[in-house]
Amino acid sequence: MTEFIQGRFDAVVIGAGHAGCEAALALARLGAKTAILSVNLENIAFMACNPSIGGTAKGHLVREIDALGGEMGVNADKTALQIKMLNRGKGSAVQSLRAQSDKFSYHALMKQTLEKTENLSVLQCEATEILTENGEVIGVKTAFGGILQCRAAILCTGVYLNGKVIAGEWEKHSGPSGFAPADALTANLVSLGFNVRRFKTGTPARIDGKTIDFSKMERQDGETDVYPFSFMTERLPEKQQPCYITYTNEKTHEIILNNLSRSPLYNGSILSTGPRYCPSIETKVVRFADKDRHQIFIEPEGKDTDEYYVQGMSTSMPPDIQIEMYRSIKGLEHCEFTRFGYAIEYDCIDSLDLLPSLEFKKIKGIFSAGQINGTSGYEEAAAQGLIAGINAYRSINGLEPFVLSRDEAYIGVLIDDLVTKGTDEPYRMMTSRAEYRLFLRQDNADSRLTEKGRAIGLVSDERYKKYLDRKAQIEKLNEEISKNMPPKEAEEFVLSYGGNPLQGGISVKDMIKRNIPLKAIMDKFGLYGEYAYDILERVETDVKYEGYLKRTLEQIERQKKTEEKLLPKDIDYRLIGGLRLEAQEKLERIRPISLGQAERISGVNPADIAVLMVYLNGRR
Repeated sequence: MTEFIQGRFDAVVIGAGHAGCEAALALARLGAKTAILSVNLENIAFMACNPSIGGTAKGHLVREIDALGGEMGVNADKTALQIKMLNRGKGSAVQSLRAQSDKFSYHALMKQTLEKTENLSVLQCEATEILTENGEVIGVKTAFGGILQCRAAILCTGVYLNGKVIAGEWEKHSGPSGFAPADALTANLVSLGFNVRRFKTGTPARIDGKTIDFSKMERQDGETDVYPFSFMTERLPEKQQPCYITYTNEKTHEIILNNLSRSPLYNGSILSTGPRYCPSIETKVVRFADKDRHQIFIEPEGKDTDEYYVQGMSTSMPPDIQIEMYRSIKGLEHCEFTRFGYAIEYDCIDSLDLLPSLEFKKIKGIFSAGQINGTSGYEEAAAQGLIAGINAYRSINGLEPFVLSRDEAYIGVLIDDLVTKGTDEPYRMMTSRAEYRLFLRQDNADSRLTEKGRAIGLVSDERYKKYLDRKAQIEKLNEEISKNMPPKEAEEFVLSYGGNPLQGGISVKDMIKRNIPLKAIMDKFGLYGEYAYDILERVETDVKYEGYLKRTLEQIERQKKTEEKLLPKDIDYRLIGGLRLEAQEKLERIRPISLGQAERISGVNPADIAVLMVYLNGRR
């Protein structure tokens, strides 16, 4: 095939899913001439699985992406069919936004955003090779023979590399949702030194809404008294579409168990590793044999379609068995299928091949983000894409990489887990992974990250002004709640909540510390009506957890001391006496940048860290 120079760019983003979109937008908005490639432009930001954004811990990621100047939160708000706050009955640290999205509008709006962004070219073609010279990226070659000259390439290939779709005995070499796979790039990645392995994910069937009996299900409406994903969004849609809940039953489980011999997960057809925290329905029935039912959510795919997504019923069972088991569920007795569920196997890399900047350790200018790094989920992908895009730009321009620590953001936890601990299964973000989760709440994402996004150059003047206005309102409200209330009325009010008699004046802040809700105080004394819902909630939460937050900040300061102890790039761990063999091997493989990162490596114990500290002191 004749090769030709197709274009000259600063950076090329390979793949236009959620990771690729954030990476490309970050690069272009920072001023880098960028190309984003997709095997099909109709799969830009396509929601191949669940039509939603957010969820537990994932909502935190979206708010952080937004605070840094990313796009996912803006797009999610504009295309939301329903939004609600999960875990309302639990502490603020684990509460997360989740929006039901119009998947078709989400794709169309993100595609339009890419097309209208300066410095960004959107191209339909398959990348087949990353071209390098002297250990640096010089271009990307396409299946057409085109050469896109560049100094940075970002891998955002999702589940497309050698994709294979499986449903029972039926298999097809394919990407998700019938899109073409990407076949040529894996061999090139192996030749460049990447460690490649095989993961699996899956999706449930889609069914025709006209054939669902919603009257037999529990209706789940959205909420209007919540803040949006994006700090730029003025208001959420008032008219929201409902979702519904139903359950599997003993009949459903019987059908599944009687047909396990036809399940690719149990007959040896699928050997790749699937997601532990989003198992198929057949895995749930086998693994949790004591449960007589599993919760199922019926969710709209879009406002202009009758297709519904059956969350909780991910499966790769044969289509005839899918029909039988779905129709055993209450409300789905007569359901008709528009698309069958399937599993998809794909190639991905070992994330331990990456630096904390998401740059490949062996070749300058190659970055990697999203499901190719072994993660699952749109939000995890978008978060990595944003950071990879920022760092590709900084690499091109000779700037230090931008790395968020575990105490600064969920994004920092996500990436640190990937590059320090690695993952042997599709990684999913959870609040339990963040040791400082009380500090890393979604309501304070702007306070934690907007200044950083501004310094990078991604936060616009309009966004920054909104942040400063919000910051000023928070400071003003904090001053006001510190003022004492009328003594007699305040004492009567406190006593009505079971408090002790007051020895003097009391402020609203002190009342909150006594577990009196701010809303009740406002209703009683007619206060703070001019403040937005999210400002009031943010201030109340900070006051309520003031003591815990103080201790958390002290822990963070102690941890920073080890993070500041950088490890030399030329260190040979095999020559350090006293290090155990396992520690030597792990440290050589991962090449941590600091003592703090070394502490978090599986297989490196406190005695090994003590040896490293002695070595560093001797070297100095």
